[in-house]
Amino acid sequence: MSGHILITGGTGNTGRRIAARLGELGVSARVASRAASGSDHVVFDWADPSTHAPALSGVDRVYLIAPGMVEDPSTLMLPFLERALASGVGRFVLLSSSAIPEGAPGLGTVDRFLRERAPGFAILKPSWFMQNFVEPRHPHAASLIGEGKVVTSTGAGRVGFVDADDIAEVAVRALVDETSHDTAHVITGPEALTYAEVAAILERVTGRPMRHEHVDDDEARRRLTAAGMPEPYAALLVGLDIAIRDGAEDRVTDTVLRVTGRAPRSFEAFARAHARVFRG
Repeated sequence: MSGHILITGGTGNTGRRIAARLGELGVSARVASRAASGSDHVVFDWADPSTHAPALSGVDRVYLIAPGMVEDPSTLMLPFLERALASGVGRFVLLSSSAIPEGAPGLGTVDRFLRERAPGFAILKPSWFMQNFVEPRHPHAASLIGEGKVVTSTGAGRVGFVDADDIAEVAVRALVDETSHDTAHVITGPEALTYAEVAAILERVTGRPMRHEHVDDDEARRRLTAAGMPEPYAALLVGLDIAIRDGAEDRVTDTVLRVTGRAPRSFEAFARAHARVFRG
């Protein structure tokens, strides 16, 4: 590789893991965030085009994380991608979602742009992050840790919850492998679980009573907005709950094993590693 890898969202859930793994491999990487804090960091803000050219200088591969809490991230991302292509970036790895089809409004538009325009690309489509259950700012973590319950409108729908470490490892392979993957990777853990089964695993591991509280869609939306989430984003998340309830996430793939050579982490192993957090 002749240049740097730029990691947008470089201090976030997957970005920091990718940066650390690339460092272990001796691969040159530049961590981009709104607050740079080191020689290998650069200030980057999707909404501030003046930060884009310095971030792209000398870069030939980019890991893409969409701007947070933006209803249509494509409006900010597509102009940056045009600049990146013009500057000579040859490979892009986009963190999307298993719930977003190619060509759908927003991030699905970015997905299609890369497939049609990028010299090399990979679209990562992970299922729900296991880390959502321990990230203090996430509603699931707040209710689990504080009240011993997770509240959704998913009913008996199943999800192939996946560890962020496994997502990051797939991303690293997509960035550094000699041959570009040029495909979409649907990334899941080794089993699809209902939220009630998640709660049962947590109760078994921690010895603390845990449960899933199923509510209707209106109540789920009300709880999210009451926690400070913008109404459009709350509506989006409830829409994803509905999709889970209808079976959209009830699947398991072999992506982690096939791409990285190791099996993905189970939710029970994740729960045991974070048992102290779940005990509150």
